[in-house]
Amino acid sequence: MCNRYVSPAAGDIERYWTVGARTPWRMAEVFPRAPGPFVRAARDASEAQRELVIGQWGLVPWFAKTAKLPYSTNNARYEEIATKASFKASWHHGKRCIIPALSFDEPNWESGRNVWWRFARADGAPWGLAGLWNTWTDKASGEIVESYTMLTLNADAHPLFRRMHKPDPKLAPDAQDKRGVVAIEFDDVDAWLFGTPEQAASLVRLTPAQAFDAGPLR
Repeated sequence: MCNRYVSPAAGDIERYWTVGARTPWRMAEVFPRAPGPFVRAARDASEAQRELVIGQWGLVPWFAKTAKLPYSTNNARYEEIATKASFKASWHHGKRCIIPALSFDEPNWESGRNVWWRFARADGAPWGLAGLWNTWTDKASGEIVESYTMLTLNADAHPLFRRMHKPDPKLAPDAQDKRGVVAIEFDDVDAWLFGTPEQAASLVRLTPAQAFDAGPLR
């Protein structure tokens, strides 16, 4: 699971992901339930266009009574998104997004204590992490809340991700359900945002370990 990442500034997001409209956003570290930017298919466009949106990291599902949820929705297990109540409507309605990240952090417990590791791309480019989004309206006040979640995939066999997070001593090493984020490469962004569910599903994979510049935070 990912619980913090660094988002690029709006100008860098617009340049890397070819988003035209200017949206105020400064580079920042993003945490669950805090605002962050994401790129989605433009809602009001007559043709395929991308738009940059600022929303809450932690998807607010359609059935929520309040945007301040008592449970965590900043990460979504890909294996469950077609059936889990919080995420299935977004997946079935094609509400997929790209979450720009200069880096993201994961906890490593190999020393017996939490040591934060930072994961950047070895080529120096930003990550475009796969996500889902939703727009929720407060029936009492009329407030509109944009929100998003970050997809994760089982990573028990991944050379890097399997080393992250505190292991459960009751489970075998290959049954820990360690999680890894899903990166969408620049050439695949349109297929993720505008493609069919089958096209999008074909892009869901873990990034090879050699593509990372990863290590303990100093």
